[in-house]
Amino acid sequence: MSRQPRRELRLNSFQMAAPSHNWAGLWKHPRDNQAQYNQLRYWADMARTAERGLLDGIFIADVFGIYDVYAGSADAALAAGAQSPQLDPTMLISAMALVTEHIGFGVTSSLSNDHPFSFARRFSTLDHLTNGRLGWNIVTGYLESGARGLGRDSLRDHDERYDVAEDFMAAIYQLWEGSWEAGAAVRDKNSGVFSHPERVHAVAHDGPYYRVHGRALAEPSLQRTPLLYQAGSSARGQQFAGRHAEACFINGPTPAAAAKSVKALRASAQHAGRDPYDLLTLLGATVIVAPTKAEAQDLRDEYRHYLDSAGQLALVSGWTGMDLSQLDLDDVLPFAKTNAIQSTVEHLTRNTPQPPKVRDLLDFSPVGARAPVFIGPPVDVADQMAHWVAESDIDGFNLVRTVMPESLGAIVDLLIPELQNRGMFKTRYEEGTLREKLFPAGGRLLPASHPGAAYRR
Repeated sequence: MSRQPRRELRLNSFQMAAPSHNWAGLWKHPRDNQAQYNQLRYWADMARTAERGLLDGIFIADVFGIYDVYAGSADAALAAGAQSPQLDPTMLISAMALVTEHIGFGVTSSLSNDHPFSFARRFSTLDHLTNGRLGWNIVTGYLESGARGLGRDSLRDHDERYDVAEDFMAAIYQLWEGSWEAGAAVRDKNSGVFSHPERVHAVAHDGPYYRVHGRALAEPSLQRTPLLYQAGSSARGQQFAGRHAEACFINGPTPAAAAKSVKALRASAQHAGRDPYDLLTLLGATVIVAPTKAEAQDLRDEYRHYLDSAGQLALVSGWTGMDLSQLDLDDVLPFAKTNAIQSTVEHLTRNTPQPPKVRDLLDFSPVGARAPVFIGPPVDVADQMAHWVAESDIDGFNLVRTVMPESLGAIVDLLIPELQNRGMFKTRYEEGTLREKLFPAGGRLLPASHPGAAYRR
């Protein structure tokens, strides 16, 4: 595998349309405004701040279902506001796009709960309305509660969910790439022809899980296929990512664990006939930055006071599929094969220097975050980020929110200038779509080496 020249650092603000994201309970902090997650102004203000800092994107996580593995009940998650209640993140994008010009928007949406025909129109719409700044995080879902809510007896097995995903992608590539020819929509007022019917082709897909027969309802957006993100780090997830993903979100409590995931993902892309460095890898990271080390540590201690232990364990129970209410705080977290997020189980039990105890999940630590926690003044945080990049070959970070809006404001006003002074981060946006911004040497459409491009007429 050839090593490519280092790209500039990629940074996303990692968000969720819920009162709490990865750190349950911080909405209680007196300076926090996450309880306003259901107001458009909250998202518009966030987008303006993130774009002021030249961040590459606002990435909005989503989960379809409620966290009810802990103690067999959703009570802890609901009481703590732990990713519940939640909104549909796709509904937020237009408002943020209206008040910004460059920043991208990554949206998690589970294909298990949708159909390619309707999904293609919805995401084409968002790519139109953002002028090509949309990305889709392809997920298959991991909560049994979501499956039950849809009237199913249970969630499909982990690996079969990726078989479903492959069929979904085969159908949706045809809709996005192959149904409408370039130039089919002409908007010719003189002739009265808006679209040439002979250039709009019906899709005929009969797969093992999905059937699609008909023309795509939306004309092609600037990117046709939105930029494709993916977050699965299991063996099956890495295989899927190697074929489809343009950027992957990973976690890892140590640089060695992250490097293992990055190496496997790049090898999977190469095996699929792609350039391994055409797949960006973005590591989750919690950042608490302040002008001095003492101030940053004081912030950590202050934030720690508002963490909700039961809500945090409800989240981890949902991610791992293990009911942590059955363990004492001083019990070592066991490994178990579950139908939830297999990579999370691996990282928490096998990819740490020593097996963590349950109480270790309740603090701002690499175990609690399942990823690095950078605390300190801008110089120290930038040093830590540079170390992880060098050791693990990642391309950037998903910056997990803590207390809002001050955590994002500190990143923009303190950390970004330090990274720019080191030449690690851009000083202006590239022009064009999200794909063109992240891959300046490429174009706005899927590259020819991507399997989705094979469906283009």
